[in-house]
Amino acid sequence: MMRLSLACRLALPSVLLLATPALAQSPAASSAPRRITLADVDRVASVRDPQRSPDGQWVTYAVSTVDVAKDKSDNDIWMVKWDGSESVRLTSTGESESSARWSPDGKWISFLRPDEKKKPQVWTLSRLGGEAQKLTDVAGGVSDYAWAPDSKSLVLVSRDVDPTAGEDKPDKAPKPIEIETFKFKRDMVGYVDGKLRTHLYLFDVAGKKTTQVTSGAWDDSAPAFSPDGRHVAFLSARSEAREKSSVREVYVVEAKAGATPRQVSTKVARHGDPLAFSPDGTKLLYMEGGDPRYDAYEQFHITVVPVAGGAAVNLTPTLDRPVSDAVWSKDGSRITFVVADDRERYVATVPAAGGPVARVTKGLQVVGSLADSSADGNFAVVVSTPAQADEIHALDGGVLRKLTGHNDWMAKELALGTLKPVEFTNKEGVRIGALLTLPPGTTTASKLPFILHIHGGPNGQDNYGFMFDREWIAANGYAVLQVNYRGSHGRGQAFQSAIYGDWGNKEVADLLAGVDWAIKEGIADPARLGLGGWSYGGILTNYTIASDPRFKGAVSGAGSSLQLTMYGTDQYIVQYETEMGQPWKNMERWMKVSYPFFKVEQIRTPTMFMAGEKDFNVPAIGSEQMYQALKSIGTPTKLVIYPGQFHGITRPSYRRHRLEQWVKWFDTYVKTGAGAPGTTATASSTTPGR
Repeated sequence: MMRLSLACRLALPSVLLLATPALAQSPAASSAPRRITLADVDRVASVRDPQRSPDGQWVTYAVSTVDVAKDKSDNDIWMVKWDGSESVRLTSTGESESSARWSPDGKWISFLRPDEKKKPQVWTLSRLGGEAQKLTDVAGGVSDYAWAPDSKSLVLVSRDVDPTAGEDKPDKAPKPIEIETFKFKRDMVGYVDGKLRTHLYLFDVAGKKTTQVTSGAWDDSAPAFSPDGRHVAFLSARSEAREKSSVREVYVVEAKAGATPRQVSTKVARHGDPLAFSPDGTKLLYMEGGDPRYDAYEQFHITVVPVAGGAAVNLTPTLDRPVSDAVWSKDGSRITFVVADDRERYVATVPAAGGPVARVTKGLQVVGSLADSSADGNFAVVVSTPAQADEIHALDGGVLRKLTGHNDWMAKELALGTLKPVEFTNKEGVRIGALLTLPPGTTTASKLPFILHIHGGPNGQDNYGFMFDREWIAANGYAVLQVNYRGSHGRGQAFQSAIYGDWGNKEVADLLAGVDWAIKEGIADPARLGLGGWSYGGILTNYTIASDPRFKGAVSGAGSSLQLTMYGTDQYIVQYETEMGQPWKNMERWMKVSYPFFKVEQIRTPTMFMAGEKDFNVPAIGSEQMYQALKSIGTPTKLVIYPGQFHGITRPSYRRHRLEQWVKWFDTYVKTGAGAPGTTATASSTTPGR
């Protein structure tokens, strides 16, 4: 429901507060450092997707900024020199560009940009300068692509086009959607009829000719060329059970029309990108999951298989953590990748023939998006810390060196909150990790108004990366606790899949253990407790207010409670049937995980519900039902629907509105202690899910 060392572990005390000096977020020297304001959310640049040039001298990357006047975000391509001495903005058209890539010969920088029909196409810029030129003109648009090693062609991912569809006209009625597929909804896509699929195409640069390579009643994605350019590896779900499974296989196909794909993955599992051939072309690297039943709690491993066929080898069998962003070394002897650990992400490396995993980067930070170059074996990465939003860094000889400064204004202007990693044990003796953020300038807290901020997923985690939401809430005078409850990743597969088929139970116990800890430590005022979250964080907000009466105010974003009614109305049908079974055969289990709706009469926490109008991930009906129920029984409530928005709120003015409403709700019911009366017990007394 992905809704947006052992020795040390055994030695931990029941409560541990790690007050690491490196995390103290004191403002930079300035005349008057100030607290973060609502307007600042539009000033934080999103920096991502670094790509090194073949000679290693430059790094392209994407920067997303907000145009407040037009109420939209714009994504542009930038370039920075490897030594950090020069930075160049490459695009500024007002159209969003993405997926910048270097041609292997280093002559071109390509990227995706919408054409006049709003279809993404590949555009190119000469390394020597000049205007961008549209390279492709594919009817279905281009969603992904990769350069051939000789720079003479590309492999494109494009969606089929309905041959019977004409030009869209304002006065023409849309065609009825006729559906026969099991999985028929997808957020941001809409209804999926299964007739139009994504396939691979070869594009000849000189001749501007497009040739279809794959076809069939399935989707193909994540293409990668072999070093000699003769083959392309890709992902596709082609098994007979694909409709009722999350399994995806890895295939290799000759780079020509009419070729027959050959499956090279050998395990029944969900496979993921990146796919990457070894430098000599004899092996293929890919990400491989475990038991398909635990798809919602997936933890990928790095797997390598001989391209000619043979047994696949798991290179990280003892690393009980999710991995991503894997890259071969130039000589093919090692693989460098990213590990998601407890509240952090770091770079590690492993011998390609198998062996121990060695950590490369250290520090309480989030590192990702590895991009290498054949020139020197170093990497460009994205790094974030509690006090620094994402910026591009060079990982040069194993040492991080900052290259960009799009968000340097923050350190110069803002006094941010004080973030500390904390740990405690729940009632079962399970160690739980969390992050505590205190209001700016607060080093010792005494009975502060308190917000439990719950992350979504659940297969995600709160980490040391900068997060505007928690800074905004803390800047308004609240202590903010973010708990990595069971179901979160970064603590191993058993911790992650502990909630399988039992939602709203162990997670709530872990969240309430965090609240109890904060009260016991004197940080949280037991009379001024609040909580909120989005997606699975909204779902858990509903579970928590139905399990514990202490909270004075809550905000539930993109959540649900009457889970029985989510069957067939959202995009999680495979997970539902895998974990819960068919409702008509397992009604008791479905009713159990729907308990917030059926226990609504004991909910006295004033709660605001929020949702995107077009959300197919967690449809607005989930928020509407709880709003209607609380309205019916007289508990203070409010419903906010964002027109035209999907699961993630992307319109800048709506993002500001959401943040503003959160704090306004908390100020009204939590900070004043005016919420649910007579519920200031110092420990939770309700058993979740019972």
